[in-house]
Amino acid sequence: MSAASAPVVTGVGLVTAAGPDRDTTWAAVREGRPTAAPDPRLRDLPVSLTCRAPEFDHPVLRRRGTATLDPVARLALAATAQALEQAGLDPAEWDESRVAVVAGHSTGGVHSEEAATARLAERGPGSVSAYFLTGYLINMAAAAIALRFGVTGPTVALSTACASGTTALGAARDLLASGQCDIALVCGAESPLTRLIVTGFTQLGALSNHSSRPFDAERDGFVIAEGAGTLVLERAEHARARGARSLARLIGYGASTDAHHLVAPDPGGRGAERAVRAALAEASLLPGDVGHINAHGTSTPRNDAVEGALLRRVFPHRPPVTSAKGALGHTLGAAGAIEAALTVLALNEGTVPPTAGLTEPDKSLDIDVVRGGARALREPIALSTSFGFGGHNAAVVLAKG
Repeated sequence: MSAASAPVVTGVGLVTAAGPDRDTTWAAVREGRPTAAPDPRLRDLPVSLTCRAPEFDHPVLRRRGTATLDPVARLALAATAQALEQAGLDPAEWDESRVAVVAGHSTGGVHSEEAATARLAERGPGSVSAYFLTGYLINMAAAAIALRFGVTGPTVALSTACASGTTALGAARDLLASGQCDIALVCGAESPLTRLIVTGFTQLGALSNHSSRPFDAERDGFVIAEGAGTLVLERAEHARARGARSLARLIGYGASTDAHHLVAPDPGGRGAERAVRAALAEASLLPGDVGHINAHGTSTPRNDAVEGALLRRVFPHRPPVTSAKGALGHTLGAAGAIEAALTVLALNEGTVPPTAGLTEPDKSLDIDVVRGGARALREPIALSTSFGFGGHNAAVVLAKG
């Protein structure tokens, strides 16, 4: 992809366990401050440690009709409103047919499902809310964004498990490049903290009841989390024409599938490597051009080992590596969008955040994981990776400004 044709990021918005906005989330990540805590709503489950977003208010959630939305859509709306504000975009003034919404999720509106299932079992079919399906269906967060902000261009909901947010960035890039839109609102959102979902991940042996500590020698699983991240992508010429500031350019995207196992990664990391190398090739970059890496870094023994070996193999110059999941937990399908937004912030600040929870690096990985405190770094190019159940792999290369 040529520099001139690469879409630009003009706004980002975040809602996470660290706080209800971009600044509070970035502060926690930059400071390496974990947000995991015992969850009183899940206290009788074998694993009850989560990263739950705090209760919050936002003007976009005071509008008529939002009270019946599932929490995943409410998180998505709040993150998107923030991103639009930073981008300086007023939905009352844009050509709504030239705007797209691309959302990435892993689980959809599971709180709506949980409530409806309980009502059906306890009180019968007549007690199930008519709003059940509009809360539950996986496209409804994207639909809520389009409805609230008056978007009539393409609206797409994608699911590639924990790679969904990054996959959404790639799909939005394609819509912009094909000329179908001038602006794409790319949102990854997840609110999976229900008894059934947490139990499911517990039964797989994926969760930690101690802490999230990516790339640590004693890591024992991830901490499940909720949150949302939205990036406003625009065609570069559209952003220039309206005088918008470019925070970053999305200069490369790559995706692949392992075809190895439903939940375990390819032990050789071959599919993940193809995605990373494809993103670099599209950006016309060599591995040595990458200044830092925002790793998927889930804190599970197997995934961190596979990713660590991949990074050591592809990037022998050992660029600094960070994982936001130490601070924010694993937001599943939202992680790719949240972490891409954090990568944009890191590039603009010239800072690589530390990996929260990391105390004893796994020496067998031989990668330079930032720990203890943020590291000043002015390199203009960064890579963000995402890998999901089902063998889905996705990577983006971002350049400052």
